[in-house]
Order: sequence, then C-alpha cells, then structure tokens
Amino acid sequence: MDLLTLDEQHARSLLIYYHWDIEKVLAVLVEKGKDRLFSEAGVTVVEHKSSSLSTSAVMCYICMDDIPANDITTMDCGHGFCNNCWTEHFIVKINEGQSRRIRCMAHKCNAICDEAVIRNLVSAKHPDLAERFERFLLESYIEDNKMVKWCPSVPHCGNAIRVEGDKFCEVECACGLQFCFSCSEEAHSPCSCLMWELWTKKCQDESKTVSWMAVNTMPCPKCDKPVEKNGGCNFVSCICGQAFCWLCGGATGPDHTWSSINGHSCGRYKDDNAKRVEHAKHDLHRYMHYYNRYKVHTDSFKLETMLKEIIQDKISISESKQPTLKDFSWVTNGLNRLFRCRRVLSYSYPFAYYMFGDILFKDEMSKEEREIKQHLFENQQQQLEANVEKLSEFIEEPFDEYLEGKIMEIRMQVIDLSVITDSLCKKMYECIENDLLGSPQFAIHNIAPYRSKGVERATELSGCWNTKADYADNHTPSDSGINRTGGRIELGRPFPGTPNLDEIGCSRKRARKQALGDDLFDLNLPAEVIDKS
Repeated sequence: MDLLTLDEQHARSLLIYYHWDIEKVLAVLVEKGKDRLFSEAGVTVVEHKSSSLSTSAVMCYICMDDIPANDITTMDCGHGFCNNCWTEHFIVKINEGQSRRIRCMAHKCNAICDEAVIRNLVSAKHPDLAERFERFLLESYIEDNKMVKWCPSVPHCGNAIRVEGDKFCEVECACGLQFCFSCSEEAHSPCSCLMWELWTKKCQDESKTVSWMAVNTMPCPKCDKPVEKNGGCNFVSCICGQAFCWLCGGATGPDHTWSSINGHSCGRYKDDNAKRVEHAKHDLHRYMHYYNRYKVHTDSFKLETMLKEIIQDKISISESKQPTLKDFSWVTNGLNRLFRCRRVLSYSYPFAYYMFGDILFKDEMSKEEREIKQHLFENQQQQLEANVEKLSEFIEEPFDEYLEGKIMEIRMQVIDLSVITDSLCKKMYECIENDLLGSPQFAIHNIAPYRSKGVERATELSGCWNTKADYADNHTPSDSGINRTGGRIELGRPFPGTPNLDEIGCSRKRARKQALGDDLFDLNLPAEVIDKS
C-alpha cells in the first residue's frame, strides 16, 4: 500500500493475483512498470472519484431498463450498471467459487470489482453469501500463498503455518503434528515428495498381492480374470467357461489329453514369458527387502515413543536413590536423538528403493555408476543403523537399578552415541544431496534439510488488531492461529494486503462453532454444508 500508493482492497487484489508473492510483484514492477503491473492484475486506480448528483433515469446495459441514477453503481473502471444486475452477478460468482477476483460485467473488461461494493450489495440480499465472501477473502492469504498452509491435522486444529525461505522443509504445528510443508503429508525426509507419494501408493495398493498374482496366475484370454492352476495338467478352464493353455495363455478348445491339447501346440520356447516371470519375482523380492526394513524401523519408532513416561519414572527413582546425581538431561537428549535418527533410518529405505531402482532413475545412471552410489549409500546406512541400535539398547537400560558408577558409564555411552548418530545422519544427508541428488536432472527430487535439533516447531505470531463494534457484535474473534517457523518474523501490524483487518479482527484460525449464536460458521466444513446449515 505504501510503496504503490494503493488502498487496501487494490493492494489485496494485486497480491491475490500474484499469489501473495511480494518478490514477484516487485519484479514485474521493475520489469514492466506500474501501469502494466496494475492492468495485468485487473487493478484500476482512480485518484478522484467523481460523484454525480443527477436524479434522472439511466439505462442499464445488462437488463436494458431505465434505472434511477442513485440505483446505478459505477466501478473504478468506469462501467456502471444497476444494483440488481451487480448483485446477481456477484451472487453467481460467489457460488462459482470466484469470490477472490470478481471481474466487471462489461465486455472484455479485466477490472476487479470493489470489495466494499460487493459486500454491501450482497449482504442486503443474502447475508450468508456475504459471510462466505468474507471467508474466501480471508482464506486467500493461506490457500493462494505458497509459503502458508493449513495444518493437515485430523481433526483440524485450526492453525496455519507460514515459513520463510525454502518451502521444502518439515515443520511441527503448535498442535504437535509434524508434516512436510511441500506436500502436506507426514514428515518423510530423506524421501522426496514424489518418492513418498509413490511409496505410500505402492503400500496401499497391496503391491505384494499384485506381484504374487503376476507370478502365479494367468489372465483368461476371454474375461481377463486371473486364473490360478490347481493341478498338473496344462489345460486350464476359467470360471467363465473359456479353456486355454497354461503354457502360452492361448485360447483352445475343450478336447485334451494328459499330454496334449487337440489342435494346439506351443512347445517352442518363448524367452519373453520366462523373462517376465523372472522379472516379477525379482521385483517382488526387492520390494520385500526394503519394505520389511522400513516396517521394522517404523514399528521400533512407535514402540520407542512409549519410552518417554518410562524414562521419566526411571529418572525420578534414580534421583531419590542417588542424591548426588541431579542432571539426567543426557537421557532425554539421547531419547530425542534416538527418535530423530530412527525416523531418518526408516525413511531411508523407501528412498533407496526408488533411488537405485528402475522406476525413477532408470536412464539417469549407468549400471556401474548405480552400483558405486548404492554401495556408498548402503555403507553409511548400515553404520547409522548399527549405532542407532546401540543407542536404543543403552537408553532402555534399567539405570534406575544401578549404582552411581554404572550410571556414569551408561551416561558416557549415550552421550557418545548421540554425537555419533547425529554425525552419521548429517553425512547421509550430505551424500544424498551432493552425491545422489546433486545432478541437475534430479532437481525435482528436493528433500527437507537435516536438522540436528529435530523438526522445527512453529511459534504463534504475536499481534492482534482491534475490531469494530458493529462487526464484533456478529463475530467472535479467536486467538491468532497463524504459526511461523524460522524465528525471524515479527508481526506488530497486519499482513500486507490482508482483508479488512479493522473489521475482521485478529483471528487466523478456522472458526469453530460455539454456543454463542447461529451467526458463526465452521471453516472446517465445505462451503456447501455451511450454506445449507
């Protein structure tokens, strides 16, 4: 608003068009100039709006009726139509989900309509749609902004997360959920988002069953249903009645003997069928290798998360038995290190499955190069795995039953292993980022960087805005619900271009219904549900 000398609604329209990317706005301003910047975004700035006091009738070129001049509304672009036509136009656009950028009705006019006019006209006829319009404007900052996202928790906590810098990161919401900011799935580093998407789909699609069927069944040549042979004879009948040869899969007649099928011979060796079966067996064996290890470490992580309360009980007992030992932070620090390293280890197996397989990088590496890189990665993976298991063993020691000397020995082991596993995790990530994914052709596989202190926890932004009395009568503002990571955001004023903060208040949480009146709407629900209720 200050830089471009704009009012709030024009600044917001500009930011919505450029998806709240201020750097993009400034780049277009420098490259194309202010006039081109405004015209492309549909922003029409009128320095002095002329007010007409005429009471004569004016024709509306939409409904073609003569309308009193005081019932005509003219937008900043200069096009004026009757209030009824404007209202119906706004209602249609809001119902179509185009609330954030409602354009002028005039033919080939790219101008964005004034939000205050939309609000006033629609609220007079449909107050519920006016609330929906307000909600869409409010959520635009989050849903159109690549650096802000809703927390994907279920049930929804109502928080939104804003990050600074790289969007390829993992964050922890104030509600405790850790997730990948790029894809909104669970935190999955060192897997890239594409790798994790393929892996979860593969696991959900029961690929083991599919692979087994590919090896042990034959599709019927008539109905294509998989058929399993339950005897030694190579003459097979499907439940649809079609007879076919198990050796080649070709359809045959019903007459056959133990040694031959009448009028059919496929004794010639076909290399492609044998290769297909062997390839399917190899893929199944390879998938089971990585899946089993991923599952083992995932299960271990779930079991180890239950150690928190047990560790606290052990610390309390040890402090009562050993008054000279007051500092047991090494145990909690070691446990947190175990959690982080176990998760890295778990997700490293899906990463290796795709990194060294034929699905994503088949033509990107030669066979020799693939073997060298796989050997390098697996060496680091095995070192990390061995030290993580040692750390887990020492963390689970019943140190509350030991004397001071034995406790100090365990303490040194836990501290040393914590440092070692942290160093090995860093080296593994360096290997992935520099040696494996460092090539330009792998640029789509971005991973969240490794953080020794774990996934960064979002902190709640300070800053609240006063509400106008007339709006506060109908809306109850909640606590600020935008969290941020990075620790560099200071917010003592509204976000640039946020929608009518003087009227809406400081809430950045999805509103939840409360027993305070029917005028509140639940932003966790779809818009059509809100409209019906």
